[in-house]
This record gives sequence, C-alpha cells and structure tokens, in this order.
Amino acid sequence: MLKGVEGLGNVPELRKRIIFTLLMLAVYRVGVQIPTPGIDAQALASFFARAQGTLFGMFDMFSGGALKKFSIFALGIMPYISASIIIQLLQVAVPQLEQLKKEGEAGRKKISQYTRYGTVGLSVLQGFGIAIGLESMMAPGGLPVVAHPGWSFRILTALTLMSGTVFLMWLGEQITERGVGNGISLIIFAGIVARMPSAIIDTFRLMKTGEINAAFMLFLLVMMVAVVAFICFMERAHRRIPIHYARRVIGRKVYGGQSTHLPLKVNTAGVI
Repeated sequence: MLKGVEGLGNVPELRKRIIFTLLMLAVYRVGVQIPTPGIDAQALASFFARAQGTLFGMFDMFSGGALKKFSIFALGIMPYISASIIIQLLQVAVPQLEQLKKEGEAGRKKISQYTRYGTVGLSVLQGFGIAIGLESMMAPGGLPVVAHPGWSFRILTALTLMSGTVFLMWLGEQITERGVGNGISLIIFAGIVARMPSAIIDTFRLMKTGEINAAFMLFLLVMMVAVVAFICFMERAHRRIPIHYARRVIGRKVYGGQSTHLPLKVNTAGVI
C-alpha cells in the first residue's frame, strides 16, 4: 500500500490532477474567510456562540464554517444539490426531461444546464430569505446583526450569496473534469473536515471537565468507526447480474456459451 502511495508522484498526469484539486480546495477555504458586506461580524459571532447545537450549528458544519462567518460561500453547495434532486424527480414527471435523459451526451448537457439555472434560482431565493432573517436577528445584549437593514442590503446579500454558490458549482465541475474524484463531494468533505480539529478539541475539553465520561467517549469512537465502515461498504457494494451468452455453431466450431456477470452499483445516486 505504501509503495502504491509513493508511486503516485511518478505519474505526471495524476500528480497534476492532485495538485489542481488541492489548489481548488485551497481557493474554497480562502473564500470561506471573505465576509459578506453589511454584516456586524462581532454580533454574528455572539449569536452563533449561543446557537451551538441547534439547526444553525448543523448548517454551519456543512458549509465549513462559512455560515458562522457569513462569508460569500455561506450557502455552500447545497442549492446545487437541491436543484439536482429536483431535476432528477422532474425527469420522472415531465416527458420532455425524460426524453432528454435518453438522448445520451447531448441530453445530459442540457439537463446539466437546467440544473445550473435551478441552482441560480434557489440561491437567489435562499439568499433573499436569509437576508430578511438576518435583519431580525439580535446578538446577546440587543446588538443587531445587520448594521443597515433595508432593500439594498437584501439585494446585495442575495446577489453575493448567489455568486458564491455559482462559483462553488463551477469549482466543483472543474475538480471533476481536471482533478481527482467528484468535485461537489470533495467541497462538502473539505467543509466538514475543516471543522474537525475544533470539534475534537471541544470534545476532549468536555471530557476533561467531566461533562462527558470515558464510556460515552468510547461509544462515540465505536459508532464513528462503524458508520465509516458502513458507508465504505455501501459505496463499494455491487449487485452482480448473471449474463449467459448464447452458444453458436459455425461450421465445426462452437462459439459462446460462456457466463459472466454485470456489476451494478448499489448506491448509484452517490451524494445526491
């Protein structure tokens, strides 16, 4: 295994793809640090400090901390995933989309284009809704999160968040085409992994203060290993469909009659 890892650097094309993927993920992490205009960062940090363990905390985890800082990538890649799910569901209900699905590469590109349009629409709606919600948020002490609420703030926030999501969508497609692995999955993975060091430190701090006992900590570790093992099993699982070739007699020779199998992946949808 170690020899295989050491040999990765000996393949120029693979090395270029790995470097490109790491650079794109670095760009993503830099963008997470760029705040959206019009937000009081100190008031927002105070609000999220009180919102730990709530729905806001969960969304912040999937955005890689971008929501807590309310950066230009605060929406993350979730609007793209939502648009992909909606388009896939519509392919069953709308005959035109179902026909596009059967048209091969040209139809796939058209469906991808519709998915991008849906991503833009969802990003604008979500960004506008978040802007309205932020205007009513108050940090502890009655400090408003938005310094100057109004239509200018709402429009600017909606456009900024939409642009951030579209950029992440483009970034994911570039990683898929020119990098290693699925770009969208890697962006989500990078966002979650970026929160792991602080989460591990907080967990050990709670264990040190006695708020979490050693038995519960051991249970968490076992559950984490079990979940990762189950995910790996489901990702690698295939159902083998047996295929039998008909036997043909040409002259005095017999051709065919062999048996093989067609592997079908169990989790064909992936993260979608």
